[in-house]
Amino acid sequence: MAIAEVNGQKLYYEDTGGPGPAVIFSHGLFMDHEMFAPQVTALRDRYRCITWDERGHAGTASDTLAPFTYYDSADDLAALLAHLGVERAVLAGMSQGGFLSLRCALTHPEVVRALILIDTQAGQEDAERLKGHMQLAEAWASNGLSDEMAAIIESIILGQSWAGAGAWKAKWKAIKPVNLLGCMNTLATRDDVTPRLGEIKVPALVIHGDADAAIELDLARTLATGIAGAELVVVEGAGHAANLTHPETVNPAIERFLATLPA
Repeated sequence: MAIAEVNGQKLYYEDTGGPGPAVIFSHGLFMDHEMFAPQVTALRDRYRCITWDERGHAGTASDTLAPFTYYDSADDLAALLAHLGVERAVLAGMSQGGFLSLRCALTHPEVVRALILIDTQAGQEDAERLKGHMQLAEAWASNGLSDEMAAIIESIILGQSWAGAGAWKAKWKAIKPVNLLGCMNTLATRDDVTPRLGEIKVPALVIHGDADAAIELDLARTLATGIAGAELVVVEGAGHAANLTHPETVNPAIERFLATLPA
């Protein structure tokens, strides 16, 4: 196991190494580093691919979780890069991973070469939707994850009838209540960075599924409009985890974008 002890955390990470430009992938809520397996497989022969588990998730999770913000997670990302001796990297973040990647671009711009933002947004959660999410999380924490609730989460994150859903539902059932509720609180209390998008001066690629039930496509358009020169790629038929369920569309878009970046 590769562990980086930074910021009082023990961050689990995987690093393909190699001389190529670094790309660090940050996962979504209730996911982990493995959600980027299709991208790592496609890119590892040309790029140094780094994946990691964020606070409260998978290999980084423990029996305790102090309150934290996505700015703390952005600090974790920057500290992990420093731990690995990486001066600048492309930050690729899905949903929650995009929240922290945006904040890293705002607070640690010196480490950011470019951004790849997958099914994410700059704003806050819709109040009514958040209320439903919190109720589901509280029932999950109190009673465990029922098959019915797992099916709801599957539809939100993975869409309908994706072949690999079973493995992720098994992972969700293993999440401890302290991590579940702590991570939900971070999601619920995040700030809106939309007014600050103009501060981001690096190339950006925004990728979004047109069937995303968690973050509407219009929010991706707002994100892409807010970052000067950002490109928007819409993935037809994809839900929230477009990179995982539709790599045949997402990977070529990422490879084209990476090829355009200055050395």
